[in-house]
Amino acid sequence: MEISEQCVVGLTWTLKDTLGEVLDVLDEPVEFLVGGDDLFAAIEAALQGHEPGARVQLQLEPEQGFGDFNDQLLFLEPRTLFPEGTEEGMTFDGAALPAGANPDMPRDVLYTVSEVYPEHLVLDGNHPLAGIAIRLDITVRSVREATEEEIGRGTAGTGFFKVPSMAPGNDLLH
Repeated sequence: MEISEQCVVGLTWTLKDTLGEVLDVLDEPVEFLVGGDDLFAAIEAALQGHEPGARVQLQLEPEQGFGDFNDQLLFLEPRTLFPEGTEEGMTFDGAALPAGANPDMPRDVLYTVSEVYPEHLVLDGNHPLAGIAIRLDITVRSVREATEEEIGRGTAGTGFFKVPSMAPGNDLLH
């Protein structure tokens, strides 16, 4: 079966930046709904017409993937508002920010602690891959017809590579 709209594909991949640094490897196949909310449009377009066993290589510019870096999503917050032991790399759901956090912070964003200072934390609402062109080496492992339930939900249920946008440029990579 060839990949077309409203089918489910099982994919593996290696994701690299443009300098060749490996950012992510998916060794075990994961299923995605083509024509739903699971994959970026550029990936879906590149997969069209391929069958199991096909290898597809493509480069996604930031605007095709995780968006451009938005410095308006950087916030300096008092360290005392956050739990003891908060460190770089930890994440906080914007909907559950502590009382006293900047009221201008979008609440529909996942924030990563990007820097820790004695009195403050820098919270970054950008996706970690925002502003980065990425190269994907995808292998199609399987193709099947989507079920009515999958089509109705707009997903094969994984929500692994792309989920409905929480904020511009903030789709999540597993």
